[in-house]
Formats: sequence, structure tokens, C-alpha cells
Amino acid sequence: MSKQKVIVLAVTEQGLSHSQAAAKYAVSRQWVHELIRRYRAGGLSAVEPRSRRPNSVPQRTPDDIATRIVHLRGTLQAAGLDAGPQTIAWHLQRQGHATPSTSTIRRILHAAGLITPEPKKRPKASLHRFEAAQPNETWQSDFTHWSLADGTDVEILNFLDDHSRYLLACTAYRPVTGTVVVNTFAQASSYYGLPASTLTDNGLVYTARFAGGKGGRNGFETLLAALNITQKNGSPGHPQTQGKIERFHQTLKKWLTGQPAAHTLIELNDQLGKFRQIYNHERPHRALDRRTPANVYNNAPKALPLNARQGGHWRIRTDRIDTTGKISLRYNARLRHIGIGRAHAHKPVLMLIHNRDVVITETTTGEILRELTIDPDRDYQPRQ
Repeated sequence: MSKQKVIVLAVTEQGLSHSQAAAKYAVSRQWVHELIRRYRAGGLSAVEPRSRRPNSVPQRTPDDIATRIVHLRGTLQAAGLDAGPQTIAWHLQRQGHATPSTSTIRRILHAAGLITPEPKKRPKASLHRFEAAQPNETWQSDFTHWSLADGTDVEILNFLDDHSRYLLACTAYRPVTGTVVVNTFAQASSYYGLPASTLTDNGLVYTARFAGGKGGRNGFETLLAALNITQKNGSPGHPQTQGKIERFHQTLKKWLTGQPAAHTLIELNDQLGKFRQIYNHERPHRALDRRTPANVYNNAPKALPLNARQGGHWRIRTDRIDTTGKISLRYNARLRHIGIGRAHAHKPVLMLIHNRDVVITETTTGEILRELTIDPDRDYQPRQ
């Protein structure tokens, strides 16, 4: 029997006064009066504890917003995108809805059974993370494996700006080669400008220092040295150095898993183009205070290579030597033909052009095949 019933019976059956019952059961006389009033109005059942829940909750999240939160959770997860409370709040705000706090969104997701408890994670305060101070200060690059619908293994090459997480390039190849890396870097830098440095692992497409040679450079190393770009490589067996792009690969694969399996490289690259648009312009990034990479990249001054002849004067071109040992280059609105030599016919080359100065290297090996200053009075630039 509850204490409230015992007090009522002590007054009504045992004849105790209100003051005596209050003293005996260590409650106030006002509370005894209230219990007797309830008893006379509704019997013993009326003296049981009542719910303290308010009749109305003015600040309660409207049902339509709660429904929208649950719907966004499912939609984002189905698309392979982040669907945490902070991301859902960002999408609600972007769509013009009233935005509850992230703790409220988390409670709604818990109540709907949409959050799976996880083991306690390592505290963020224990992580010491490097971040470039400006866009183009450091570009990280790496490639990861993916499978087409028939199981064919392909490789996806990525270049990521360290400061803004802006995805500069994301393309699938079969396989990624040194020439592919050079060409992709050349295309990205022609559009976004030259970075001050790069950060990669020690794969042979990035460096030849562990290839067993005698200090030679590959094409990527030669290109960076010619442009005075600092090349940084992580320690062997320590992928945490390239942590941002390693984490990016998880985001990329999670999104690809939510898409129909691509049957060809063309289909996969179409998907990667769509992902790049979403990642750069439509997906808020937690490490960027919920801003998009494009917003951060485009709204800050860009870093430059130290002491490099930088800016619009630099041109980077890739080509292939023809059967007669020549390549062509447009200068001052006229097509110039540059002699390399028949011994180098069909080799892929990289041309670095600054005003009239041209450096031509073999893309795969990094060997410098020719350096020249264009004679503006001649169409054919003979070997000297």
C-alpha cells in the first residue's frame, strides 16, 4: 500500500488528526489536507501519485519536423552520405525549416531506433592533426581500388587540397600509372594553380626513391622539381601521415556503395563526377565548421610555390612525340614544331612552358629530353 493511502486511512479509520498524521509520517499538514480532499472527491484511488508531465509543451519539436528528420536520415544513408545530427541540422536549415538543436535531433533518432550505440571512441583532444594554413599550400594524393559490376578491379586517383578538403581530381583508371599521375596533376594545376607542396605515400607513381635505382627521378618528381614545388612523402608503413585522403577514401566508397554498380570505366567516372559535385558543393564538412570544401577553398588566398615563376605565365601540356620525332606547341598564335629526335618517337612527354622557355621531359621516366627558348621568328625549332 502506498504512503498516501496509509496517511488517509490513519485519519479516516484510526481517527488521527491532520497534525498528528503529518507528524507521524513526516509530511506537512497541507499535504494531509490535500490527500483527504482527494479521497473525499474520488476515493482511495484518487490519492495515488499523479504524473508531473505538463499538459502542453510549447517548445516541443513539431511532428512534421520530427518526421522530416527521420526522412532525411534514411535519404542520406541511402545515398551513402553522412547522416549524423549535425548534417541533418545543416540540411534542415538549408531547406528553410526550423532547426532543432543537434541533441534534440539525436533524441528523435534514438526514439525512432535509428542510432546504433557504438563503443566509446578516442577523444578528439588526443589527436594531433596537421592542417595547411591556406588553399594550395599542400595537395594530398593517393589512389584506391574499386570493382566494376563484373568484378574487374580498377583504381581511382584522387587529389585533395589539405586546407579545404576540396576534391581537385577524382578519376578511375585501369591502372593508375606514373603518366596518369603526371597528366592528372598537370590538368588540375592548369585549372587551380600550382600548389606550394604535395603530400603522398611512397608508391612508384609518386617517387622512385625506393625503386632500387641510383637517385633517379620519375616523371612526377621531375615535374615538381622543375616547378619548384616541395615534395613530401609519408613514412613507409605509416598511412596516418596522409590521414585526410585515407579518410576521404572511406567517404568515397561509402557513397559508391549506395549507387548502382558501374559496368564500365565511363559509367564509373560519370558517378565520380556526380560525387565530386556533391562532395565539393553540397555536403557540409564537420572539420570545416559545417561549411562546404568549395566555400572554404574559394574564399581564401591561395599559397604559391616558394620562389617559383607562378601564375598565369606557367603552362603545362602533355603530348606524344610523332613518328618523325617532333611535337607541336602553339606560341604567339602560331603553331611551332619542336624537334626531339626520331629515337624518341611515340614517347609521352610533359612540356613546362614559361613565356618562351620550354622544358620537355619524358612522362614515364622523368628524363629531360630537351630544354629550349622558342625563336619567335621560326616555325620549326631545330635541335641545338
